[in-house]
Amino acid sequence: MVGIVYKSTGSWYTVKEENGDFYECRIKGKFRIKGIKSTNPVAVGDQVRFEVETIGDDTIGIINEIEDRKNYIIRKSVNLSKQTHIIAANLDQVFLLVTLNNPPTYPVFIDRFLITAEAYEIPVVLLFNKVDTYAPEELDEIKFLAALYRNIGYTCLGISAATGKNVDKVKEMMIGKTSMFSGHSGVGKSTLVNALEPELDIKTKQISQQHAQGQHTTTFAEMFDLSFNARIIDTPGIKGFGIVDMEKEEIGDYFPEFFELKQDCKFNNCIHVDEPKCAVKDALETGDIAWSRYNSYLQMIKGEDENYRVDIHDDKK
Repeated sequence: MVGIVYKSTGSWYTVKEENGDFYECRIKGKFRIKGIKSTNPVAVGDQVRFEVETIGDDTIGIINEIEDRKNYIIRKSVNLSKQTHIIAANLDQVFLLVTLNNPPTYPVFIDRFLITAEAYEIPVVLLFNKVDTYAPEELDEIKFLAALYRNIGYTCLGISAATGKNVDKVKEMMIGKTSMFSGHSGVGKSTLVNALEPELDIKTKQISQQHAQGQHTTTFAEMFDLSFNARIIDTPGIKGFGIVDMEKEEIGDYFPEFFELKQDCKFNNCIHVDEPKCAVKDALETGDIAWSRYNSYLQMIKGEDENYRVDIHDDKK
C-alpha cells in the first residue's frame, strides 16, 4: 500500500492511504536513509510504502520503504548538534511567519531559514504577522524589512492572523499546493491556520510574558487537508536554525543577490571576505547588498551555530 505521512510522534506515524483511509504505522526495524543522519528517518509529507498487520483487535501499518523525496527542509537537531532533524518533506512552498516583537524574529534567523530552503529549491513566502499591533514607527521597520527581502526576489506580505487582514491572499497562494508554516513559537502559526480553516481549531496559547517568546503549542509536525484544495503542514515553533551539510564555499550561492554578482568577483572561488576586487563587498559599500544579510553570511561561514542558538531572545546580547 502507498500513502503519505500526515503526522509523526517519533515512534508512530499517521499515514493516509491513496483511497483516503488513515492508518497508524510503525517503521520496520532500524530504518536509515542513505547519507542522512537524522533523528527522524520518516517525516511528515513523505510518501511511503507500507503493509498492514492485525495484532489482536488492532490493525497497524508497517512502513518498509520511503519513496524518493522531491525536497525536504532540514535543520540541526537542537540537543544533538551532530544530528539533524527533517521538519517536513515534499513541499511546494513554505510560509515563514515573522514578527517584529512579541516574539522578535531576527534577520539572522530569517536568513538561515531562507538559505536552507534555497539549497533544497523550496520557494519561501515571508509573512509579516501581527501588523495590527504595531506602532507607526514599528510598521515602518516592518516595511523596510519587507522591501529588503522583496528586492532580493522573495514574496513578502503583511498580515494579521488575528483580524484576518490579507488571510485571503495567503489562501489564494495555497490552493492546489502542500505548504508548510514555520517560525518561532508565538508568531501566530496556529492562529493563521485557524483563520484559514476555523473548523480545525488548532490549539493556540498566549505569549509567555517572561520571555515574550511564545509557548510551544504544536509538539510535532502535522499535515491537514483543507477545504479549499490545499494541504498545510503545521510545525513546532523553532528557536534556532542550525544549517546542515553546507561547505563554506557554497553558502554564498544560496544568497541570490550574492550569487548574481559572483561572476564579477576577481577570483572565481571568492568567498567574499578578504579577497580583493570582490563584487559582493563593493555592492555592500554602495548599499546594493544589505549589511544584515552580509552579517548573517559571515556568521554562517564562521560556523557560529552554538553561540547563535543559546538564547536568541536574550536582550543582553
